[in-house]
Amino acid sequence: MDIRLGNGFDVHAFGPGDHVTLCGVAIPHSHGLVGHSDADVGMHTVTDAIYGALAMGDIGQHFPPSDPQWKGAESHIFLTHAVSMARDQGFSISNIDCTLICEFPKIGPHSVAMRSEMARIMGMEVGRVSVKATTSERLGFTGRGEGIACIATCALVKS
Repeated sequence: MDIRLGNGFDVHAFGPGDHVTLCGVAIPHSHGLVGHSDADVGMHTVTDAIYGALAMGDIGQHFPPSDPQWKGAESHIFLTHAVSMARDQGFSISNIDCTLICEFPKIGPHSVAMRSEMARIMGMEVGRVSVKATTSERLGFTGRGEGIACIATCALVKS
């Protein structure tokens, strides 16, 4: 049995907008997130965790921000690519654990929808996808409300 773990980390700054998209769910907010694509920091982090478990680089290698075709792209494109790579190499995703780090917006009321959307995109049972949040106790850029950070872990299994 081949078991692999990967982790991901990403950050996006707040900017103009009236909502943030996190793990595929649009959440009303006084600001948006800034990024080359749709800036879904949760989905980007999970994508990188899968690439990491496969030892296949990171999201920027597969979808370079210097390439204009990815400007404004929806992040499910990136996640679907990583999931397909894992499956093409004979792996199944055992579980995903994603932690959003921000003072606001509040994640708890949206976590069930986020888990469901991530599970749908990845073709997994929702019980194998965790999306949770923590604050940074008002420390650092997330604590000052300048943006959102995210960490994620992915476990891949090939029997």
